Amino acid sequence: MKILITGAKGQLGTELRHMLDQKGIDYRATDAQELDITDAAAVQNYLADFKPDVLYHCAAYTAVDKAEDEGKAINQLVNVNGTENLAKAAAAVDATLVYISTDYVFDGDAKEIYAVDDQPAPRNEYGRAKYEGEKMVQKYARKYYIIRTSWVFGEYGHNFVYTMLNLAKTHDHLTVVDDQYGRPSWTKTLAEFMIFAIDRKLDYGIYHLSDDNSCNWYEFASEILKDKAVTVTPVTSAEYPQKAWRPRHSILDLSKTKATGFEIPTWQEALTQFMAEQQADK
Repeated sequence: MKILITGAKGQLGTELRHMLDQKGIDYRATDAQELDITDAAAVQNYLADFKPDVLYHCAAYTAVDKAEDEGKAINQLVNVNGTENLAKAAAAVDATLVYISTDYVFDGDAKEIYAVDDQPAPRNEYGRAKYEGEKMVQKYARKYYIIRTSWVFGEYGHNFVYTMLNLAKTHDHLTVVDDQYGRPSWTKTLAEFMIFAIDRKLDYGIYHLSDDNSCNWYEFASEILKDKAVTVTPVTSAEYPQKAWRPRHSILDLSKTKATGFEIPTWQEALTQFMAEQQADK
């Protein structure tokens, strides 16, 4: 099986590469330097030459607040046009496309969890572009998995866990919003499911994948910092304004993923293991 990864130097792409290495699975890794996914001709030619069986599309523009203004154009180019280019090229060589999407495709107004077939209604530019990317995958790719995830953290990149740990080194008091609810997602859990979907030849379509259980950002921060000498105080989103709208309630329904037999750890278990691995590496 020939595997191609886009965004191979990013947080998820790096995790996926290390996991494939551990499993002894060969792949070709690309980032913007090796493959500009916004260049339709370059993408078409690259895939026509390599002819991958599987394309793990990890490349994305993820600066949520910048996507509202200064990053709006690149957000569109990478998350919409780039995904369209890859979907068309994947179809041309009969490759299975694995596309990573986000809970931000939903408005966050629902009080219930979001099922895979609920109607998206993004309220920020990042969510809009990722949803447009989903539609490009559905329109052009013949074989695909769309995997929506949320609150991603892991070893290889900037994320909320690192932000909290770094702030705790220089502050004895932190404030974190407590009115935005979701599910944290460890990159290892996500990468495992991406591989699992291909290995088990799951039915094509949309899946939700995060770690199990839900929380708000204050609860997540409190768990991250429970052994640190820092006080964490809850505040409302109104007290912590951000440029891009954040869903207030974007808990993804995991039942379809669980029905495949894939075992999902709780976010507490995932965080504990992640922190232990970080400590062991020091």
